[in-house]
Amino acid sequence: MNERLHTFLTHQGQTNQSPYLIDVDRAEGIYIWDKNGKRYMDIIAGVAVNNIGHNHPKVIAAIQQQLSKHLHVMVYGEYLQDSQLDLAENLASILPESLNCSYIVNSGTEANEAALKLAKRYTGRQQIVSCKNSYHGSTHGSLSATGNEAKQSSFKPLLPQIDYITFNDIESLQLITDKTACVIIETIQGDAGLRKPTRQFINALREKCNETGALLIFDEVQVGMGRTGKMFAFEHYNVTPDILTLGKALGGGMPIGAFISSTEIMHCLTHTPALGHITTFGGHPVNCAAANACINVLKEENWIAEAENKGQFLEDLLKQHPAIKEIRRAGLFFAIDLGNEDKVAKVVTACLEKGLIGFWFLSTPTAFRLSPPLSITKEQLQEAADILISSL
Repeated sequence: MNERLHTFLTHQGQTNQSPYLIDVDRAEGIYIWDKNGKRYMDIIAGVAVNNIGHNHPKVIAAIQQQLSKHLHVMVYGEYLQDSQLDLAENLASILPESLNCSYIVNSGTEANEAALKLAKRYTGRQQIVSCKNSYHGSTHGSLSATGNEAKQSSFKPLLPQIDYITFNDIESLQLITDKTACVIIETIQGDAGLRKPTRQFINALREKCNETGALLIFDEVQVGMGRTGKMFAFEHYNVTPDILTLGKALGGGMPIGAFISSTEIMHCLTHTPALGHITTFGGHPVNCAAANACINVLKEENWIAEAENKGQFLEDLLKQHPAIKEIRRAGLFFAIDLGNEDKVAKVVTACLEKGLIGFWFLSTPTAFRLSPPLSITKEQLQEAADILISSL
């Protein structure tokens, strides 16, 4: 074992027993290069983070400009700072009027934690409703709302009064009552292996929340920022949440999250008690500058409009392969289901050896995920398909 690998395995906390162990040197566009000069096609985009590709020059320029001004100056919410104001205004410009007030945090899981707190504070209620097979993060509150017993069992006790509806089962919506503070749901389920809601279900969910006064939270940490062919996945369904959570791709490669609601709902966190949610590094000026640049790139480029066409192109190249049992897709987000966990492991490993990075679903071992940068070209998709087919 070389010294770098020993340091990584000994002095860095590990997430699993079989890490990829790519020794990263640099990254640009859809590619990552290791220390030996091997080039990899990053067809997961850092797990749906690098939607505009690695090291986009406009993001780098925005970071450098902010670095020349200041770094952290105060805990979130006390000072007026250019990059925070620009980001809040930019988010309001691409969202419905009822989602006009953004609270900038550090990550997707913090956004979900804070959204749950906001719903409890605003409604005065305690029950939370989530979905079976959902994933909302790994901190205690987000994990509590994650509908996966295997992930939860080693970390109990978790938050009480959480009930689980079944995705796309309208009958299960009866769990939502006038005691429900909120329903938190991935607009499109990711970790469950990419499951889309039916229009009937999402409309019935919105109606049930309206009837009972429960707030509807859409978790778009993974599917937001153009991934599905719209800036936000809820735009496919013409249903607007009361609270929206973002993370991953929002920062253009920098760590950031946001929970977004109306000014009326959001401002209840300012009293009874004051500092209802507080974060030291949330809204970090450098990360906000990067996020603002990322939104501007997505506005300026035609990548979101092209995502469905590109996704269909790759799906058509792959779908006839006999090893593939099903392809589930939303824009440029794929679950390639092989029906067998061992086959998935072999294919993902073979792709890695051939210079293509795919990845797993935590809770759907029979499928692997693809989520290439939206900037990917059809020529690059053809190259990726060739590697995938040879690996299959």
